Amino acid sequence: MRPRTLVLTLALVTGLPAASRAAGIDLSAHRLVDLTHPFDERTLYWPTSPSTFKLERLSYGATAGGWFYAANALCAPEHGGTHLDAPIHFAEGRRTTDQVPLEQLVAPAVVIDVAVKAAADRDYRLTRQDVLDFERRHGRIAAGTIVLLRTGWSRFWPDRKAYLGDDTPNDASKLSFPSYGEDAARILVEDRRVAALGVDVASIDYGRSKDFLVHRVAAAANVPGFENLAGLEALPPRGATVIALPMKIAGGSGGPLRAVALVPKR
Repeated sequence: MRPRTLVLTLALVTGLPAASRAAGIDLSAHRLVDLTHPFDERTLYWPTSPSTFKLERLSYGATAGGWFYAANALCAPEHGGTHLDAPIHFAEGRRTTDQVPLEQLVAPAVVIDVAVKAAADRDYRLTRQDVLDFERRHGRIAAGTIVLLRTGWSRFWPDRKAYLGDDTPNDASKLSFPSYGEDAARILVEDRRVAALGVDVASIDYGRSKDFLVHRVAAAANVPGFENLAGLEALPPRGATVIALPMKIAGGSGGPLRAVALVPKR
């Protein structure tokens, strides 16, 4: 089978229209967009994280048998870089990383763009009115949709101070970056019943948050979060399909995420 004629069947994704589920998605008719920052020694983690990403070389070079062989060991906290927040991260008894249904990880996406507002106010929070304004222009957000918030912050990655608003070691009290607001989270999670909330900053709560209400609202409804996304500027407001697959950590509260989007060619 030739790669450009490969058809990706997403029959499991109940959020897709019936016609799309039946026909599948022809990859030759889509652009593939990587939404993931690479994991390396520059990967950003929450300031209070006791460790960061570490890659240890185990083997690299010719073997006694004459062939080349490379292998590494990796160590990293669950929450850092492009990653998933499982609902249990902020809600006791809710789903762990391995329990998040595929329907919430592979689904149609909308992108709400607040980059201009965030550029004027780095503590900007998406509002309920922003959501309603988006729906007035692009139509109601359907249940089962992955909502992505574009703040424009991925352009700062991996500059810790520019991205997080502060680079004081072991101190998360001075962070400053935009994200979702509680009222926006409630309409998306409780009224629109979205599959997931994603954002191109370090948290689905804005940097100065002390109560993490967006996390709590989402987690209570078993809605996961995708944080530190990249490349959202390449996605349209509607029409993309997101595939966001975390490392399947049994009992995990999150995990490294490889997220991509399929964008129809126009």
